[in-house]
Amino acid sequence: MKGRVLIIAGSDPSGGAGIQADIKTVTALGGYAATAITALTVQNTKGVTAVHPVAPDVIAAQIEAVMSDIGADAIKIGMIGDVETAAVIEAALRKHPRIPVVLDPVLIATSGDALSKDGVAAFITERLAPLTVVLTPNTDEAAALTGMAVNTRDAMIAAGEALVGLGTKAALVKGGHLSGDTVEDALVSAEGARIFSNPRIDTTSTHGTGCTLASAIATGLAQGLALQTAVKRAVDYVHKAIATAPGYGGGHGPLNHSHPCEK
Repeated sequence: MKGRVLIIAGSDPSGGAGIQADIKTVTALGGYAATAITALTVQNTKGVTAVHPVAPDVIAAQIEAVMSDIGADAIKIGMIGDVETAAVIEAALRKHPRIPVVLDPVLIATSGDALSKDGVAAFITERLAPLTVVLTPNTDEAAALTGMAVNTRDAMIAAGEALVGLGTKAALVKGGHLSGDTVEDALVSAEGARIFSNPRIDTTSTHGTGCTLASAIATGLAQGLALQTAVKRAVDYVHKAIATAPGYGGGHGPLNHSHPCEK
């Protein structure tokens, strides 16, 4: 089962997040990954030390090169970085309105380092959200996008409803940053809310979980899965990738993207 996924995101040289994690994820789930790189980051499991944005016209050219030849069955958006890049992405999405879009609003890295400039969150809520099938913020990102405190299950659902109100068809608010023995993720759409639960794994190997989850969802959509089915498979895939993580690095380590999984 294939499925072409165009990934628009930043590069992580340590391989745990960003474009590198996205490609691994799409491949592991049987899809085909193509990319448009928005930024070169200098980072590892301990943190981000530099971000070098790619020129907007180069980002646009990468997207056009892929879409004019190979094409895509789904688009996954990760690190945007700045408003100029966001505008390029919006223009590209408007050229392909029938392709499902998964947007992971990467505002802060797992290490706590900022990965976007002022104005990006507002651009997402005002201009990009209406072009997406699903937004996948964690609780901190959901709070930044909605202005709400997001620290309980009910608050996650309320934030998801607020994001749907901005035009996205669905919002998956991820609860991994909250405390408790169970990790809950809330998928909210016009049909209501569904909670996905997994036992919390005591680990520091959480680098790139958001990138991985969004790319896994995009792969499912590219392969023709319904949204809830794609999300369920993606959540299970990430949980197993955390559980079998190799333990690399001295900070927040990478996942095991190559574990056996249902395709």
